[in-house]
Amino acid sequence: MTIALRYCHITVNDVDESLTFYRDALGLEVRNDVASGGFRWVTLGSATQPDLEIVLSEPHAGRSQADGDALQELLTKGVLSMIIFSTDDLDATFERVRASGAEVLQEPIEQPWGPRDSAFRDPSGNLVRIQQAPKA
Repeated sequence: MTIALRYCHITVNDVDESLTFYRDALGLEVRNDVASGGFRWVTLGSATQPDLEIVLSEPHAGRSQADGDALQELLTKGVLSMIIFSTDDLDATFERVRASGAEVLQEPIEQPWGPRDSAFRDPSGNLVRIQQAPKA
């Protein structure tokens, strides 16, 4: 038996603004862009992980008003789950994301638990970490 992660949803305030981060700065490709009821769900992926997709949507997209409001409050506070990406060249990826104007929270450092990583906030305030596995 095998199991694999297929989709990961990221809640954002503005899908277009977030595309400049996830598509342009991180280099993900847009795979689908679906509009319904005044909202959009944009699916992005990586050529190196063809079966994994990230879906960007706003807090109220497909949710009740109360649930959307609660999610918006958590997004505004910056307390939603972090997103962690891996790369084979942290320094180059860090410079590319920094050059995009993203908010840098942590420059690349060696972590005591193993990987070397850095941290940013996406345009909606989500914590995004980018790591590189330690060299063997």
